[in-house]
Parts: sequence; structure tokens; C-alpha cells
Amino acid sequence: MKILAMAGRFLLGAIVSALCATLQSTGQELDSNVTTRNRSPAVIADQIGDPAERADFVALYRKLDAQTMLARSEAFLAKYPESAFLAQVYEIAARGSFDAGKLPQGLEYARQSLALLPENPLLLVAVADVQASRRQNDDAIRSATDALQYLDEFAHPVSVSEKEWPEVKQRQKAIAHFAIGRAKLQMALQENPGTLRQKLLDASIGSLSTANALDPQDQEIAYLLGVAHLAAGDSSQATIEFTALYKRGGDYAPRALASLQEIYSSQKRTPATSFQTFLDESRSDIHPPQAGTPSAAAMSKKLPEYAGSSACKDCHAEIYRNWSETGMARMFRPYQPQNVIGDFEKNNEFYTGDDLQYLHGKLNIIPGSEHKLFARMVVRSGKHYFEIHQSDGGWHSYPVDYTIGSKWQQAYATKLPNGQIHVFPIQYSVLEKKWLNYWKSLDGPGSERSDPYNFERLDSSTSYQEKCAVCHTSQLRNTKGGGLEADGLEFREPGIGCEMCHGPSVGHIVGMLAGDIEPKSPLDPPVDFRKISSQDFMNICAQCHMQARLRDAGPHGELNYSTSGEFFQQTQSVPLGEFTRKGFYKDGRFGQTTFIVESLERSKCFRQGRVTCGTCHDPHGHGFSTNQTSLWFKDEPDKMCTGCHTQFQDKLKAAAHTHHPNDSEASRCVSCHMPRIMDALTFSARTHQIDDIPNAEMTLRFGQQESPNACLLCHKEKSAQWAQGQLQSWNSKAPVTPVAATKTP
Repeated sequence: MKILAMAGRFLLGAIVSALCATLQSTGQELDSNVTTRNRSPAVIADQIGDPAERADFVALYRKLDAQTMLARSEAFLAKYPESAFLAQVYEIAARGSFDAGKLPQGLEYARQSLALLPENPLLLVAVADVQASRRQNDDAIRSATDALQYLDEFAHPVSVSEKEWPEVKQRQKAIAHFAIGRAKLQMALQENPGTLRQKLLDASIGSLSTANALDPQDQEIAYLLGVAHLAAGDSSQATIEFTALYKRGGDYAPRALASLQEIYSSQKRTPATSFQTFLDESRSDIHPPQAGTPSAAAMSKKLPEYAGSSACKDCHAEIYRNWSETGMARMFRPYQPQNVIGDFEKNNEFYTGDDLQYLHGKLNIIPGSEHKLFARMVVRSGKHYFEIHQSDGGWHSYPVDYTIGSKWQQAYATKLPNGQIHVFPIQYSVLEKKWLNYWKSLDGPGSERSDPYNFERLDSSTSYQEKCAVCHTSQLRNTKGGGLEADGLEFREPGIGCEMCHGPSVGHIVGMLAGDIEPKSPLDPPVDFRKISSQDFMNICAQCHMQARLRDAGPHGELNYSTSGEFFQQTQSVPLGEFTRKGFYKDGRFGQTTFIVESLERSKCFRQGRVTCGTCHDPHGHGFSTNQTSLWFKDEPDKMCTGCHTQFQDKLKAAAHTHHPNDSEASRCVSCHMPRIMDALTFSARTHQIDDIPNAEMTLRFGQQESPNACLLCHKEKSAQWAQGQLQSWNSKAPVTPVAATKTP
């Protein structure tokens, strides 16, 4: 059977964003809570410093014909090969190519765009549609599956209004399911009759039926659904689909009629009936099935009450003790002198006037011409205070009422008489042994919190409840039913308690004490992490470790937990392109640890191997004083990789793979596949895009600072050309002498 060539659905205008009229936006801040109220998408043009590049980029978003848009995007790519915004330009080139009928070229441009920004569902849908039309079936299924995931995961892009997004999203989902159904039908028709063919046909019908339910007006979907039923030997259902399409009229009516005539001719009827009678007998009034939605009962399921972490210690004494020493438990604590790690006695002054810059592993303090003493951190009568010089010319003293953090840096907060908690703008770096303005290093100039003199206003920019509490405290809620405002917020306990990960425990405690233990699913509290899906595992960790997660209040003001359904909130994320480019390298990789979950979710280890945070980290901790990252195998880190990649348990095979001496740091899995390239506020942490492979071509294009190559983190004296030569020689499988390791990455 021949599948008819079908038109693609890749209109260029669908992604032409309406650039903001004003050009002052600096983009969504990093290390901040994003809600539907404060969502502040980046205006890309504002982040381009070169006026010529900026003008050429803006010109790409004018509504022009496909050929002109394609020519302009290609000219931009040739003129600005090191631009930080190539993902967007490659996308425009891809769509322009699709609309111009240059499908192979469009797929290549799309590949380069998605290499820089994979989480682009609208482009992935267009790509899947083209791949299916070109019989690139496996690729089409992968692209469409990714698109469906991202359509559910991310909120509406800035180019589509919130009001329009549900309809656009439903249409995009229909095309994605259509691409999957078409690809599987094409695969089925290449198979001989048998189990595999039937399995592919059933899958095709399922995907096409879903697409038809999502967009019943699309005649192409309806027609192919009829073709799939016919291929599966179900001529009765095929007749129903084709008859409904024929009676509807339109572009596909002649094709439906031809298919009906073929079915009619193939049937031997006694007594003979006319073709018209055959049509009239068809049950063509069948309505397409409706797309499924989550069960209302599941969504409204009331959860048990919360008991607090201390309720766990009697039965789980060792786990409780270990957890109590972790950074999660000590993330936010009421003031106790012994918990303070900052220098309040000797190096205890902070001066404004210097420019603090920290980017991609390098801290630079550029001395300013005017130094001005802003704060003194002191101890009086055994109590710690911040003394701040304010705009009235006087010194104002604030007690330290809370400590935030306990490992590499520590911030401090004070509680006002009205119950508000405000974070001091200066934090202490254990690694640098200095008091630093962290927000200035993270935000850059211009943000409210980067100017320490704004602290005296005691407004939302320094509010702990508004800016920090959602990830630093347990069971945060707004008692007034609002969102993340400074007033009305309360939390059950400081730090990250047991129930933030395991769920509300009162029901469990009551059942255990009464000896009445009812069966439950692994995701019901208390969660059995050994049995839940990797995605649910990650969703629980993402409550705090995902930068892009949108945070909005539940029906009773819940801000980081739920009282019905699942106990952890599963909100959508902000499209990653809306964040300031400071969060990314030009090669598309994440540059900030605030994107740690996003980084892991990009990796094949998660997407195919089902790796989670708990694969490598013990959330309850053990030996925390010497194992602050809570690794399961701190002294034998390769074990966290060779549990799956068992072939490298053989030391000879491992050395052959790494091309370095087996006992060297350079031969550790993480040295190449998890290099230290993510900024973590004055130190570099390992990327969690675990299958990261040193890419010399990207480094040659963007330079080591914007595309750090793991090889050059050790071999600092070498060039990207050298790294390219080494990697190419390894890939050729020619005998290679192990490279001598130098420093630890």
C-alpha cells in the first residue's frame, strides 16, 4: 500500500515573537522564584551588546516571505558564528527552509538549533512532521515523543499568549501524535504479516486516534487513520473513517472516496448492493474519542496531615541522625552561635566600590576608585550582629536571627517585629574567606538585590519569605491565600524536612502505632523511592533543585507542597530561552548550578538509563563532615557509573576507554563526562548533563570560556586544536599512547 505524500505543518509565522516595545528587560533572574505574576522573560535583543548584531537579529523577526527570511538567517549565521543566540537563528533558518521546500537543509538547521536548546517543543513538532514525511521513522518518533514531553513540561512561550496557548498546544500535540502514527504505519508496511507488523499497526492506530481526538478538523489525520485501519485488516472501521471524511467534503474527500470505492470493489456481496447503499449503511456519525484527562478523583484525593521531622526520629533513629547533619536539614536554622561560620571578629568589614565578577569558574574583584565602608559584622555579648551604614548617615544594628547554609557559603537573616525575615545583602564565602556581595556576582548590575544599599528598604528584594523560603523551608504556605508575598507566609519547620521528600506522615504514624498497615502505592506517603518512576523521583528533587519551575499557590495557599493529589507540586516550567544568557554557555550547556535538575534531565543517563539524583547521592547523608556532597561512593566515584556501564569494571577496558593511566584523576568517569563547569557561587561544580563528551569543535568555535572542554581543564597549556586532534585519534581507534594526566579537573 502506498502512503500518500502529505503536506508539512511548519509555518514560519508560528514562531515569530512579538519583541517588546521597551528594551529595558534583563531577562528572568537566576536563583530566584518564578511565578505567573513575576515572570519576566528575557528580551533577547537587549542581551546583544554589538549594535550591528542586535539590528541584524531584530530584522530576523520581521514578517517576511520564507526565502527572504532564510537568506537573512543564513547571512546572520555567516556573519556572527560566535553569537550567543544561534539556537534562535538556526530555528528561523530551519523553518524558512521547510516553508521553501528545502527539507533536508531545514532538518540540518533544526539539528543545530536543538543541539543548543533541546527543549523546544514547537520546533521538535515541525521536525517530527518533516522526518515522518521523509520516512525517517525512528527519528520522527523520537522528535515527536520529546515534543510531547516538553509541551506538558513547559508553560506557554512568550511568543504565544496565555489565552491562546491551550489551543496552540492541543494542535501541536495533534501533529506530534500524527507524526508518530504515520511513522509507525510506514514501519508496519515494511514488515511481513505477523506479530511485529500488527503491533506497529495497533500503535499507529492509537497515535492517530489520539491525534484525531485532539484535532478532529484535520482531514489529513482522519484520512491516515482510515488507511491504518485498512492496513490492519479492519475494513469496517476504515469504511467508517473514510465515509465520515467523504461526507464532510474538503481536500481529502476525493481520496476518501477512492478508498471507499476500493473497499466496495473488494467485497463480494450477495445479493449485490449499490455503492450508494454501501455508503448509506456505513455508521459515519461516530464521534472521535476525546483526549484523556487525569481522573478528578485522583486529583482531589485528600492527603494525610503533616507531623514534622521530629516525629520520624524514634523509629528511624540512624537515618534521622544522618539527615540532621546534611545541608538540607541545616539549610535554614534559627540562630545559634555555634552554627555561624562567617568571620565576625577579624576580617569582618565589607566595603562597596569594588566590582565583583564571577563567571565560569573565575572570581574577579576589580578595585574601584571609591571605597566606602558599608557593613561591619560583629559579636556583642556573645550575639552576632550586622552593623550597616545607611542613607541617613548613621549606623544601624541588626541581630542575626537565622543562618542560611552550612558548607561553602553562609548567608544571614534578621527578623523584624512584624514577623518578616530579611536576608542581609552580604554573605560569607568559606572558600574565599571573604565577605562578598553574591547577588552582584550572580545578577550583574541593575537588579534591586545587587545593590546592598537597597537593604534598608526592607522590601521584597531582600525578603526571605518571598525569595528564599520556598526552597529553604518545609511546608511553606500563605495564610492569606496569596502567593509569595512578604506578609502572610509561614512554614512548618526550617530546612528541608523528611516530609518534603517522603510526604505527610501522620497517616503512616497512626497506622504503625495501631498495627493497622494498609496497602498503598509506592508514591503514596511515605514514598518508597525504590519503587517509584525515575520521573517522579526527579519531580520530588525538582521542588528545590530546578531553576525553571513555576511556583504558584495551591487552593489553601500552599507554596511548596500539596494537601490533595500528590504531595509534591508538579507545576510547569518557564521556557529556558526566557532566562538571561548568563545561565548558559554559548554552546548551549547550563552554566549555573541552579539548573542542576534541568542539566541531569538532558542526559541519556536519565532519559534512557533512568538515573536519578539518588543514584549518586544519599539524601540522608553519611560521614557528612568529610562527604559534603553526600556521594554514595565518594572515594570510588567510578562505582556510580560502572554499576550500569559494567564493561568498565575491567580496569584494562577502562584505561583503553579513557586513554589515561587507570589510577590517574583523568581516568575517572566524572573528569570527562561531568567536568567542573557549573558556577556555584565562587566555585565550580560538576555539570550533571552526565553524558557530556568533550567537543573540540564547539570549543574551536566559541573558545574555552564559552565552551569549556574537559581536556583543556587539565591540559591548560594546550589548545582546542590539540584537543581536537587527540579526540579524533581516539575515535579512529588507532593505538594511542595514554596522555599523562596533570591537574584534577
